[in-house]
Amino acid sequence: MVETQTIITDYKRLSGELRLKVLGLYKKANAGHIGCSLSCIDLLIAALIQQKRPQDSFLLSKGHAAAALYVALNHLGEISDEVLDTFYQDGTTLPAHPAPNRHAGIPFATGSLGHGLPIATGMAHASKLSEEDAISFVLMSDGETNEGTTWEAAHYAIQNQLDNLVVLVDKNGLQGFGNTIDVLGETATAAKWKAIGFDVFEADGHNPEALIETIETVKLRKNGLPKIIIAHTIKGKGVSYMENRMEWHYLPMSDDQYETAKADVINAYFS
Repeated sequence: MVETQTIITDYKRLSGELRLKVLGLYKKANAGHIGCSLSCIDLLIAALIQQKRPQDSFLLSKGHAAAALYVALNHLGEISDEVLDTFYQDGTTLPAHPAPNRHAGIPFATGSLGHGLPIATGMAHASKLSEEDAISFVLMSDGETNEGTTWEAAHYAIQNQLDNLVVLVDKNGLQGFGNTIDVLGETATAAKWKAIGFDVFEADGHNPEALIETIETVKLRKNGLPKIIIAHTIKGKGVSYMENRMEWHYLPMSDDQYETAKADVINAYFS
């Protein structure tokens, strides 16, 4: 078993607790980007909370899901409750997209999609050159695999045999303007990434235990190939009226919608 920072036995409850925190942050801020935060929480539990070691790095490339990152770092004690409560407010260190240089767990600004993988690739290469035992994790959206910088970084990782790079794709099938398959086609398929030379894995993106097992397997494969875990997820996971609905990439919640969302999460994760 790989040493982890936090021992957790009830992943379902933790997933529910983080979802409730995310909903509370967005409601207080009267802000959108809720659906994309809910789709990646279990990936953050598995990779950032459970599998990232102190020497490893983790980047949230899909910066729209900033609130999910913030509540995960809050769980780890890297962001205090008092700071978390300032989300989206004037003068906050926790804006709509992650901003750097204020919290150790947020080393780079992200949110302009397609930047996270190039940065993570550079960090992985630096670790290789320094002969450090360090994994470079990056969490991307499936829509983000449309970006040219994603593929340039991918080829760089292959050419330089960066088997310490672990890419996690939050494949929820929706992006800003519609179904991902209808925008630029399927660019987050196992076949495409395997064809260019990645070591490819697929997983249920809402099963933290299975994700942890997959990450542990991935980390042991020192075969010269960069790694990608394509995680099948649901946008808005846990809230009935948000699931698989594109509008919840943008909309804030009304008071009634917030109460319904909380009830859905409580029923799904605490029963």
